[in-house]
Amino acid sequence: MAVSLLAHEVSDLCLGKPALRALSISATVGDALSALKASGDNFISVWSCNHGNSNNGDVVVVGDACDDGDDYVCECVGKICMVDVICYLCKEDNLLSPSEALKAPVSLILSQIPPGLVMHVDPSSSLLEAIDLMLEGAQNLVVPIKNRVSSRRRQHQKLMISSPTSPTSHNGREFCWLTQEDVIRFILGTIGLFSPIPALSIDNLGIISSDINVVNYHSPATLAIEAISGSLIDQTSVAVVDSDGFLIGEISPLTLGCCHETVAAAITTLSSGDLMAYIDCGGPPEDLVRVVKERLKEKGLEGMLEQIDNNSTNLVSYLSTSSSSDEESMATDSKLGRSRKKHSRSMSYSARMVRRAEAIVCHTKSSLVAVMIQAIAHRVSYVWVVEEDCSLVGIVTFSDMLRVFREHLD
Repeated sequence: MAVSLLAHEVSDLCLGKPALRALSISATVGDALSALKASGDNFISVWSCNHGNSNNGDVVVVGDACDDGDDYVCECVGKICMVDVICYLCKEDNLLSPSEALKAPVSLILSQIPPGLVMHVDPSSSLLEAIDLMLEGAQNLVVPIKNRVSSRRRQHQKLMISSPTSPTSHNGREFCWLTQEDVIRFILGTIGLFSPIPALSIDNLGIISSDINVVNYHSPATLAIEAISGSLIDQTSVAVVDSDGFLIGEISPLTLGCCHETVAAAITTLSSGDLMAYIDCGGPPEDLVRVVKERLKEKGLEGMLEQIDNNSTNLVSYLSTSSSSDEESMATDSKLGRSRKKHSRSMSYSARMVRRAEAIVCHTKSSLVAVMIQAIAHRVSYVWVVEEDCSLVGIVTFSDMLRVFREHLD
């Protein structure tokens, strides 16, 4: 079994993966926000590409390509997501003037994130080496894509400098990154090699962790900000429980990441329970939006209120345009004897897959393989563990699963 896994290199798991879209370390928080919205990616990689032969240490702008002949030292120094921006905007000074906060360098956010979450690895590294790095804390392993970028494609990339999310070539190479989910998916495809471990219950394997982020349903959502930041680093979520410890739902970074940045206003003004309803995939209820606006006025946060109003104006314009386009499309389809259903989505929520606020749960006697499948099916890196009465027991993460398989190999 170990020989079979050792035969696989990291590059084997990267086949078909898209090239990373890159953001320069010199970009602003606003640039990062625009890149996230335009790309639809959950994360944007942040790169530092310094001229080795430059006296002033110029940094390559977003979209630039580093040619083979250029003396560059290119390094992915981190990653940023919508939740990073939202938590950043939740700070008191930034709530007063969010437009000014967005002008700050993205490095300001990266400095608050623990180092080592993103690491470069050689494509010939073994799968076991990749697992070890992940168990040591790495979340994303940056891997060079073996096919070098053609000169014609590099010229095309140089013409796309205006695009903040175009894949970036570094020294004639493109990169992708490997995640825990990729490794878990691979292991699930070879699960028979680990028999009988996958059939054992998560309780028997001792992988249920009680170290979880929890907030009370009625507590102010501001008390959950630190927990949200922590869950983003842990690749988990924040459990929302009642006074008896029963799991009601969750405040998931995945769900928050699909929201507009003005959800920071909801975190500042609502309870944790109301925040769950606000970020649910149907879009924020109008009554809660009114509550948020009223409380922003009471707190004197006119800057954030203006951001919400601007978003509402853009939404009305967007829906109006979409409606006209839909009518024209339906008229055309009618002439062709076809009917087509169109669905519009609030601009408060991106085109990325959106999950509802209900938590994904399992029980203590659930088998390891069942929990693996459950997590992958819902595109999450964790599953909450509850008793039959829905009282919260703990959580099982991809890291816990990887540790079991790694120990089994030893």
